Amino acid sequence: ASNYFMPKETLSENGPGGGGWILINEKLQVVDRKNRLFGKGRVFAVGDCNFGCVGAPEDWKKGLGIPPIPKTSYPAEEQASHAVHAIQALDVFVQKQKIRSNRHSTEIDVVAASTDLIQSTWWPWGSGMQLTSLGPNDAVFVVGGGKPGKKGIVMLTGKLAALQKDVIEATKVDECRGGFLGRIIWHFVHHTPVHLWGDGAFWKMRLSVA
Repeated sequence: ASNYFMPKETLSENGPGGGGWILINEKLQVVDRKNRLFGKGRVFAVGDCNFGCVGAPEDWKKGLGIPPIPKTSYPAEEQASHAVHAIQALDVFVQKQKIRSNRHSTEIDVVAASTDLIQSTWWPWGSGMQLTSLGPNDAVFVVGGGKPGKKGIVMLTGKLAALQKDVIEATKVDECRGGFLGRIIWHFVHHTPVHLWGDGAFWKMRLSVA
């Protein structure tokens, strides 16, 4: 991994390519190898640069932690959305602290806010969707894979899958350019008002909070 700019204690000792991935907690905050917050809890790592999981296989079997997440664009964008919400929540907290006490917020304040205000992330359901190009007129689209022990189901192959990939690429580029069509198509992918299924389903989140 090319995370040489980070302190060694915040990087994994193993993983794809021999390790060197940024360690995170369930709130996407950077931690060290002893699971202590790095940078007063104000530093987040999303997408390919992070370790991609939280906890160990024993934890995942019990429904704890986060199993390995594929290093693809969908989970990176989903994590970025979660991190933005976390940063906004922390910023509101810090600004209120400054107004109330007329001073800079302390490290303890931010760590407390990290625990109480930031929503934990989860294994994004879309991470199990893989669309791989096999040439200009061929591709394969698999859903339901990604998690340990899940093989997934092949949904599309051939020209239809290739067309799907072309549509995704075109609309994503349009979204990045600020185009109306691309933004309309992709906005609710990471801004869904209510999740009905997956690890982020609203009823699961309620149970975890309770």
